[in-house]
Amino acid sequence: MAALERLRSSTVDGVLRRSAQRVPDRTAVRYADRSWTYAELDAAVTTAAAVLSDHGLSQYDRVAAYGHNSDAYLIAFLACARAGFVHVPVNHNLTGDDLSYILSQSGSSLVLADPGLTDRVPEGFVVRALRDTGDSLLTALAESQEYDTDRDARDLAQLLYTSGTTALPKGAMMTHRALVHEYISAITALDLDEHDKPVHSLPLYHSAQMHVFLLPYLAVGAENTILDAPDAAQVFGLVEAGRADSLFAPPTVWIGLSNHPGFATRDLGGLRKAYYGASIMPVPVLERLRERLPGLAFYNCFGQSEIGPLATVLGPKEHEGRMDSCGRPVRFVEAKVVDEDGEDVPDGTPGEIVYRSPQLCEGYWDKPEETRAAFRGGWFRSGDLAVRDGEGYYTIVDRVKDVINSGGVLVASRQVEDVLYTHPSVAEAAVIGLPDERWIEAVTAVVVPRDGVTQDELLAHARERLPGFKVPKRIVFVDELPRNASGKILKRELRARF
Repeated sequence: MAALERLRSSTVDGVLRRSAQRVPDRTAVRYADRSWTYAELDAAVTTAAAVLSDHGLSQYDRVAAYGHNSDAYLIAFLACARAGFVHVPVNHNLTGDDLSYILSQSGSSLVLADPGLTDRVPEGFVVRALRDTGDSLLTALAESQEYDTDRDARDLAQLLYTSGTTALPKGAMMTHRALVHEYISAITALDLDEHDKPVHSLPLYHSAQMHVFLLPYLAVGAENTILDAPDAAQVFGLVEAGRADSLFAPPTVWIGLSNHPGFATRDLGGLRKAYYGASIMPVPVLERLRERLPGLAFYNCFGQSEIGPLATVLGPKEHEGRMDSCGRPVRFVEAKVVDEDGEDVPDGTPGEIVYRSPQLCEGYWDKPEETRAAFRGGWFRSGDLAVRDGEGYYTIVDRVKDVINSGGVLVASRQVEDVLYTHPSVAEAAVIGLPDERWIEAVTAVVVPRDGVTQDELLAHARERLPGFKVPKRIVFVDELPRNASGKILKRELRARF
């Protein structure tokens, strides 16, 4: 029965293998001055799996990846999947205790690191160079090797650490089966096609860029370009050259692209698909983007690490009249909105959105109490406050932990932020609740200004558009907002700071 199950199952690396058999000579990935056909990429993954196995690793051992975007990073992930190791992507900005925590908590036996990052890895961990710099992993690809191992879809493929916006990161245990289901959901909900030319510029250690876009695009046989970072001039140049027509970015990056001088002057007509997600897109920003590029199809992607991470999508034809919605559940996701006791609430009533899906993680690595708390009655508790309408569309109101209790009345920070974004002098805004003797929590806006706007001007702007109890009691001006790797604003850091 076990052998039969393996024949029926699909693994993450099997997604690439099938594309290599179907379109072997098509370009799969470009990075810097290198390119790989699907056949070459698949052979490189097999060779890299053999190279990694030479380190004496056993099946299910954890292998941490601590590096910037590159073709080597992708090959290493797929090689771990092919060899039966559990991949642990690590934010390349982490250092010190934060880095040590993930490496130790995951029990990683090997750390694949960019040469420039190896000195940051704490003592006691075995380190191997990740990038193509002399003695690194890719050097071994000159001699093709054969490698295979005994795996099936129920095996763990990755420990996908949560973003840690409210607490220490937790390693969501993702199986091959969960990720492959998520890839199919992404392909169908986001209209991914083999003729698309996507650019992948967000960190590959983050689940959205890797699992919602790069791997699903490899599954359909598209031509992919990997960039080190979302550089506006580089992205605009690829679009003008006909080498890019689709792009995923969180709202913070779209804001940066729209503020770039080239956004108004470059020929961006070749950009056909725009994907956004990872955090809430301010409606005024989306309206500006749509006005500049009326032919661009926008997709809102929503979810979280524990579900692979795609849970809902708002498609291009669904934006009209509901631009603040995150859409409806994707193919393999079932969702509903519940109250604090886990009971369903009527449409139009705020509550926590919960999920059932084969895309879900198996729980959190070595955290049984957190796993039990996250799963209740067969449903996964997202921690997101949402409203469902009569047509099945969901709108995220806030993170449950970010809702502000102002004088006993709950205030959703998103509504206040959207109003602030309509002021031309507001570049970015985050609204938080701070302890207050009178109000319990005082609505407080932290703003990155464009010019010399004053607190009184912004408060007057808010009073014209919000009921009095939602108007900020205080506005704080800062040069930038703290974010995690996916672009989410770290409100816990703002609360601690102020």
